[in-house]
Formats: sequence, structure tokens, C-alpha cells
Amino acid sequence: MSFTSIEFAQTLKNYQNEGVKSLTFIIGGADGLSKEMTDRCQHLISFGRMTWPHLLVRGMLLEQIYRAQQILFGHPYHRV
Repeated sequence: MSFTSIEFAQTLKNYQNEGVKSLTFIIGGADGLSKEMTDRCQHLISFGRMTWPHLLVRGMLLEQIYRAQQILFGHPYHRV
């Protein structure tokens, strides 16, 4: 599933409103994750159909979490 930044922010807000205290993000390898693992996930996030190096994906995920925080706080960091 691909989220826009605003959809991702809203998803995090929904978790917060539901009282979820922690989230776990799992980054799959070049071949993705096993079906057993994906069946346990509530959301699968895609950064596109290309294969990305793990260190780059970590940075991309961190930036999206930061961007979501800024969207939820009404900060102009994110531009629509």
C-alpha cells in the first residue's frame, strides 16, 4: 500500500487516538517479507516498486515519520 504523506500522518494520528503506545516498522529484504510475516501486519507500506538499500529506506521512513509529525502539528514543513 502506498500512502500519501497526509494519509500516513492521519494513520499515525488514528493510532494515537486509539491509545496505541508503540508501533513497529519492519523493513523487508530485497525479496520482501515472508507471507507469514505480512499476514501479521496491519499495514504494508511501499516506497515504490523499486528495490532500495536498507540504509536509504531507514532514512526515508524516518523522514516520513518526521513529516507526519509536522503535518499533525500544523507546521509548514509539509507543502501540499
